[in-house]
Amino acid sequence: MALSAKDRNLLQRCLARRPGAWEEFVNRFLGLVVHVINHTAMSRSLTLVQDEREDLAAEVFLTLVSNDFAALRRFRGDSSLATYLTVIARRVVVRELLKRKPALPSHRSEDEAAGRNGEGAVEHAADPAAGAEVERLNNRDEIERLLEGLDGDEAEVVRLYHLEGKSYREISAEVGIAENSVGPTLTRARAKMRQVKAEADTST
Repeated sequence: MALSAKDRNLLQRCLARRPGAWEEFVNRFLGLVVHVINHTAMSRSLTLVQDEREDLAAEVFLTLVSNDFAALRRFRGDSSLATYLTVIARRVVVRELLKRKPALPSHRSEDEAAGRNGEGAVEHAADPAAGAEVERLNNRDEIERLLEGLDGDEAEVVRLYHLEGKSYREISAEVGIAENSVGPTLTRARAKMRQVKAEADTST
């Protein structure tokens, strides 16, 4: 299937860094990326909890934005954009699963990982494979510094989840967004935090 006019336009706007284009891109293809994550993990007999899925999704989107959207700029339109992204996502997920294998228990249920809150939303402290952008930050000051680069709701969701350990349900009530929007918001925010940190590390 060839590249659709809609996806061509969206891709062009992303590469031109038009306002709102990247957010639209993430919203459009997040479901596809999550499907690839689930399918890839299943083929390796791994059961991922929600936070692990979001972390892998953030890694995929970070790969897409790295080096001024280099991966997207290499796309020639010979296939659908979804097909191209599926290939990239699968490669990234396989790489990350191999890197994190010791930290990703197989056949672990989300309810078991959720522990005390029992809501299917995993607390960061109980999940050693949670957002790498948080794993690598050893002090609260650095996390809060990266939060300054996020939009209001994104910053608040990250703060409540990673610094205060609140569940999706609690975050939904406090921030005033739908509970099923908390995960995608975290995914977008993590990708932005990783990009900022990567750029800061490169410049030092």
